Amino acid sequence: MALEESLGHHFGRRELLEQALTHSSQAREVAASGASNTLPGRGDNELLEFLGDAVLGLVTSEALFHRFPEFHEGQLSKLRAHLVGQRHLLHVAEELHIGDYMRLGRGEEKSGGRSKASLLVDSLEAILAALYLDGGWQVARDFIVRAIVAPELAHMNLETTAMPVMDFKSALQEALQATGRAQPVYVLVKEEGPEHRKTFTVEARLSESDAAQFVGRAQGATKKRAEQEAARQVLEHLAASPIPRPGIGAKSGGAES
Repeated sequence: MALEESLGHHFGRRELLEQALTHSSQAREVAASGASNTLPGRGDNELLEFLGDAVLGLVTSEALFHRFPEFHEGQLSKLRAHLVGQRHLLHVAEELHIGDYMRLGRGEEKSGGRSKASLLVDSLEAILAALYLDGGWQVARDFIVRAIVAPELAHMNLETTAMPVMDFKSALQEALQATGRAQPVYVLVKEEGPEHRKTFTVEARLSESDAAQFVGRAQGATKKRAEQEAARQVLEHLAASPIPRPGIGAKSGGAES
């Protein structure tokens, strides 16, 4: 399989890689058809995804611990959150063309499952578990550092630039506090999809009395992700059209007696 070349590992237990690429919709169809299932467990990648997430977190933490000994815990936590976050992992999954190899049920195939961010990221995390189970810690670690951690750190160039903003909600809160403005209100405006694959639409609304009133609107697989993206939009808006602190530049009236 060409994917093995990209991963830099040829599987002794090929069924592990096949399971990592098998979505639950495909596993259910196989079970319903009565066909024999040679994959371990239930046949889908959900349990492998669980393990892969843990392997990714530990490898990333270890890499950051050794590379940035001068950073404090908060900085390392924010950096790790970025490296293991859906947006970055989706980019890695797309570079590996994981969507071309996923095993999907007919329904997911028709609904564009090969390009769904959540499915691609889940499959990538399951592949990390498969690498760990088949090749051991060193194989999984080497791939994660080479394909997920190191390229992004090089792109961010943290040795010469400031730590990027990753917690947009906290950054927005601090920006509004610094200018004496009210905090935003996060409103869930839409919730759709099946229980296990919901999509949430959230708006980040500034106070109606704020001259910089702006609404950030975003979707996410969780409310927290949608809130973060909506907060990012508001931050970008404020940066493009900054509003002075209340009272600064305003005409002062006569002193009250």
